[in-house]
Amino acid sequence: MANKTELTSALKKHFGFDKFKGQQEAIIQNLLNGQDTFVLMPTGGGKSLCYQLPALIMEGTAVVISPLIALMKNQVDAMRRFANDDSIAHFLNSSLNKAAIEEVKEDIRNGKTKILYVAPESLTKDENVEFLRNNKVSFYAIDEAHCISEWGHDFRPEYRRIKPIIEKIGKAPVIALTATATPKVQLDIQKTLGMSDATTFRSSFNRQNLYYEVRQKTDNIEKDIIRFIKNNPGKSGIIYCLSRKKVEDLAETLRLNDISALAYHAGMDSAVRSENQDKFLMEEVDVIVATIAFGMGIDKPDVRYVIHYDIPKSLEGYYQETGRAGRDGGEGKCIAFYNQKDLHKLEKFTQDKPVSEQEIGKQLIAETAAYAESTMCRRRLLLHYFGESYAEDNCGNCDNCLNPKKKVEAQDLLCAVIEVILTTKEKFKSEVIIDVLTGRESADVKAYNLTELELFDSTSDEEKEILPAVIRQAMINKYIDKEIENYGVLKVTPAGKKFLAKPTSFKVSKDNDFNEEPEEAPQMSSGSCAVDPALFGLLKDLRKKIAKEENLPPYVIFQDPSLEAMATTYPINLDELQNIPGVGSGKVEKKYAQTFVDLIRKHVRDNDIERPEDLRVRTIANKSKLKIEIIQAIDRKVALDDLAESKGMDFFELLKEIDTIVYSGTKLNIDYFLEEIMDQEVIDEIFDYFKNESESDDVETALRELGEDDYSEEEVRLVRIKFLSDISN
Repeated sequence: MANKTELTSALKKHFGFDKFKGQQEAIIQNLLNGQDTFVLMPTGGGKSLCYQLPALIMEGTAVVISPLIALMKNQVDAMRRFANDDSIAHFLNSSLNKAAIEEVKEDIRNGKTKILYVAPESLTKDENVEFLRNNKVSFYAIDEAHCISEWGHDFRPEYRRIKPIIEKIGKAPVIALTATATPKVQLDIQKTLGMSDATTFRSSFNRQNLYYEVRQKTDNIEKDIIRFIKNNPGKSGIIYCLSRKKVEDLAETLRLNDISALAYHAGMDSAVRSENQDKFLMEEVDVIVATIAFGMGIDKPDVRYVIHYDIPKSLEGYYQETGRAGRDGGEGKCIAFYNQKDLHKLEKFTQDKPVSEQEIGKQLIAETAAYAESTMCRRRLLLHYFGESYAEDNCGNCDNCLNPKKKVEAQDLLCAVIEVILTTKEKFKSEVIIDVLTGRESADVKAYNLTELELFDSTSDEEKEILPAVIRQAMINKYIDKEIENYGVLKVTPAGKKFLAKPTSFKVSKDNDFNEEPEEAPQMSSGSCAVDPALFGLLKDLRKKIAKEENLPPYVIFQDPSLEAMATTYPINLDELQNIPGVGSGKVEKKYAQTFVDLIRKHVRDNDIERPEDLRVRTIANKSKLKIEIIQAIDRKVALDDLAESKGMDFFELLKEIDTIVYSGTKLNIDYFLEEIMDQEVIDEIFDYFKNESESDDVETALRELGEDDYSEEEVRLVRIKFLSDISN
């Protein structure tokens, strides 16, 4: 249609650029030739121009289907600035009144509008279908096309209806664009849109300027984030949280600590939401705290860091969100906070969905967990997930490559993995293969009599620890393949069979060990991160001595994270002790509290220690307010499920808040609720376990030891609250 010179001239005329970026020119030419086009291009690669320029060149109006109102507004504003004409681009969505809709339609009738952004919900309305049928559509563009696929990170069921709607309106070329699509998602998109013969343009997903790091999420996460931001003054950043409440709370906490930050989520008033977005784009604020509703199509090239407060539910989502950083090719730090408790939270989001969607969700979450826990190059892992090879063993720009772990020979273990996969006829996921090799009699192992296999329970303790890493590395090296359509069933490749026949050296490093700690209530941790390990050891000895005197488990006195904080900040009086996480006024009033303070003071004096000026984090008032309201409601014997509902909380979120209250030393009596929903015998058995048998207060450990078939997580959590309140407070 247009030659190279004409295209370059049009690019200069409309957008002011002298040359195309990457594959843009070839993509545009393909669309101008009337061919269906599939574009896989990472964030910052210039996807939007691939449909904006042809829309200006071709006869008629291009229909761009977009998932977010904020995205449409941003794109329309940009097009109007380029063309200096408001009628050149419009959007059609639920935010418009009847008069505004009629104005949009009139501009299209008169041939003034070259590009129309429309939400999929608006596209399906009969009056809009009929209107577009009677006007010339140059082509259809489906932006954020991964929303079509159940395997995508942001599945939107209404996207599934796009193809029949397009057929109703009238035939025209289709261009589908996404920044995140695995091979499975790509196939699903093309199949759903009926564009299997589309020309595919795939750009590299490697963003060399981005630094990837995963940090352990502890109860000090807000302090960690504040410290990071203050070490990067004046830089733009985005912080992603899963819940709207956390978004608002964290934004307020940042402001209280002199950081210019605003919140953004779909539940906010649209005017406020747009205003906050504009303030961030115009650099009136440094930080935006947001749910995943923020970011799609946001063109701010100088975002210098993206922080994930919660680990995302898929690697597609993670890649898309981290892709907001360093779009200008400059610095881009991507920091994710992770603990295994977050995985349970993510799984709860899928509980009400059909079984097939739950299985898909579990797989996506498992991939994210594997990425977080792996000690392999994070860039290599990400690119492999998107079907791209990365030859380098060390990228030099992720936490794992900058701090490599020692590797061990795993040749024999890989042979064992391959052998079990083949012996079991390539029917099982990695979890089952691991269960077989480690001797865990899971439901699948029992159901298929896998305990009879020669390699059942054949691994040593050291080998058990590296098994997940072996399987992951084997997939990277293409010895094993994961069959996505069958929910992650493992298959052995020809290269894997060749390896089994003639093994060669195969080295892996053990996965990172992320302890299961909740957000606020401290849990037992297996390793110390205290600044002063000598003091930490003394504090543990003192705790053990007092626990023995009181005939209590040590964690009831103080938890490890609290001791770690003491050995880092050196509190030398009771007021300072009360600022330690997990130490509230109730704990301070205990007779043993002074003993700990005395020990710390003596250690500081004897070793001539200069105490650090710890970062003081101001917290929002409503946290305390919420805790007071919970205490008052329990005093009034309000049923806990009713209390959770009244506060707009998930039941387990409420239990977490109650955990925090009792861990800090406040006594609560929830007997009225327990007696209503549980048998006394069950209460007594769980209580006795925590008092006489447990070495930690970890719920999952308790469930395993008590019997997962006999007790629910809810029951264990509730009785743990009673135990801590009755015994330690």
